[in-house]
Amino acid sequence: MATRKGCPKFKKCKSATFNIDGYSYMIVANERAAKDDSVVNSRNGHLSSNECFTVFKRSNSCSKKGSGPSTGPRSSPSREEEISSVLNLETSHLPHTDTAEAVDKAAIRLRALLRHIDKGDIPQADIKKNLEYAATVLEAVYLDETRCEVQVPKPPVTARRLFDEDDELSEVNPDAVPNEVRDWLTSTFTRQFSKAGKQTDEKPKFRSIVQAVRAGIFVDRIYRRLSGMSGITYPPQVINLFKNVDDWSFNVFALNDVSENHAMKYMAYELFTRYDLITKFKIPVTSLNALLDVMETGYSKYKNPYHNLVHAADVTQTVHHVIVHTGLMHWLTDLEIFACLLAALIHDYEHTGTTNNFHVNSRSDIALLYNDRAVLENHHISGAFKVMLEEDKNILVNLSAEEYRDFRSLVIDMVLATDMSYHFHQIKQMKNLLSVPENIDKPKALSLVLHCADISHPAKDWPIHYKWTELLMEEFFRQGDKEQELGLPFSPLCDRSTTMVAESQIGFIDFIVDPSFQVLGDMLTKIIPTGIGTRTIDETSSIGESGGETHSERKSSSGSFSSSGATRRIGSSSSADSPVNITRSWVDPLQLNKHLWKERAKKDAEAKATGEATNSEKAESESDQVNAGEQPTDCSSDSGVDSTCKEDTVPTATNNSSAAITDQSN
Repeated sequence: MATRKGCPKFKKCKSATFNIDGYSYMIVANERAAKDDSVVNSRNGHLSSNECFTVFKRSNSCSKKGSGPSTGPRSSPSREEEISSVLNLETSHLPHTDTAEAVDKAAIRLRALLRHIDKGDIPQADIKKNLEYAATVLEAVYLDETRCEVQVPKPPVTARRLFDEDDELSEVNPDAVPNEVRDWLTSTFTRQFSKAGKQTDEKPKFRSIVQAVRAGIFVDRIYRRLSGMSGITYPPQVINLFKNVDDWSFNVFALNDVSENHAMKYMAYELFTRYDLITKFKIPVTSLNALLDVMETGYSKYKNPYHNLVHAADVTQTVHHVIVHTGLMHWLTDLEIFACLLAALIHDYEHTGTTNNFHVNSRSDIALLYNDRAVLENHHISGAFKVMLEEDKNILVNLSAEEYRDFRSLVIDMVLATDMSYHFHQIKQMKNLLSVPENIDKPKALSLVLHCADISHPAKDWPIHYKWTELLMEEFFRQGDKEQELGLPFSPLCDRSTTMVAESQIGFIDFIVDPSFQVLGDMLTKIIPTGIGTRTIDETSSIGESGGETHSERKSSSGSFSSSGATRRIGSSSSADSPVNITRSWVDPLQLNKHLWKERAKKDAEAKATGEATNSEKAESESDQVNAGEQPTDCSSDSGVDSTCKEDTVPTATNNSSAAITDQSN
């Protein structure tokens, strides 16, 4: 193929492809180059080049081809200037990915992307398009390196290029390869190697495999960096508080104050990042941000004192503590951890500040919709998943059909189990299963974890517990006010004039909270694999990034969530013969709070007795002054209630505990 002297200049990067005798030729037009320029790049099937064009050859059966005369690099600005000059990040005008120039352009674009990401001034769509272009170029280079045996003169040491001749396979630690990159290498390299093996006995060079791994890691790191961009800026006070996010009595009220009433949003971002869920499940950050905004709005809809976004953040943090500090995380897949955190976040979404019984008795719309069964719990689940169906709020968009089915099933089971009318059945069922621990399935176990987290405030440090109690009682009293307006009977603990707070909390601890946490601790002792100690979430995250987990291991294997891969099935080794030492952070605060409430109840009783004596003396004085005086019929007093008025409101083992605590949790 000849060219006329003084051939016209073609527009840079223009190319043409045609087939002759089973070979595919690509001609790429170049700008004129100086005669004394050095080698450009002879890989990718490069045959020859002159001042006007470069010819590339492709074939299904790669044969050795030498390189013809090569031109040197065209005169261009310095590398730094070229990278800095990249302002337009559109990819439509870039060279074809099969060209030698595309390798250089891809490298420049990746460097430019890093700078723009640091500044935060680049749209996510532009980043995605450029990463896709760079990945396509890398794949083209990798395929040519492994399929063709092109003899390439070694470039000068100072030349910037994608590959380094001194690379060794031993330099790449297999454990450092992220899961996504490992999957990509398996599917790409294995397929191409099998094809090449039929055509030549020569094995691919080690350096080609190393380069592919390194290039993939580089692109993956940029993706992780992009995925980690939360879209929100952590205030310094929030960062300081999150140093203690693993603590049992984490102060979620302080978090809400410094985050300006966004405790739920910051807690979700922090835990999703710590468990690396955004990367593992390719959660679109913009969708997560939009979803959490809607969740916070829903939690604030009725301006509840207790069932609000702060409660959601608190329950989510408590679930996180149990997962990490008891070793439960070693029994779960990534998908199950994701489901646990999301279930905690949505478990009271759009709570009305009233109980299920109130909805049933008042014949509300949602009671009619859900046929009086788990009214609020069904609403929380349905409302949250409806929001996630919206395209810009769908954080589950990249789950497979099987993953989505298992994920949704587990979330539904967990949230429905927060219905306190199910409490005693749940506790009794788990006690029976403790004798046969291999029958404890994950939905039942994780449902108990969320249920205990939902009623955990009596087991937190006293200042936190006392504040939660004040907020909860105020919410109950507001419901009592509504019931009075509607002519409905007062629900337990909802009458402002009769409820004794200290006694109600003692009953709540004795008959609900303490037994629940005892069963939780016993269950964890049975199901946690032996030899597993508590580990920090950072250690676990590093394991997840090391590439030791496959796609199948991140998801549950079936609707029953039986363990596989990295997770462990409960077996005889987890029996009482070799118990696991579980951290029970709730024991001491629970007993201390119970003691403090007893002291408070004693003082209330003394004040009540004093008040009754005062009222008696006052009545006698009035009777002496008035010939036909009448005794007051009001059962209330300044200190609390008369014993006949509070009889049905104090939780007891055989009386009203179930009904009272149903209201307290729901």
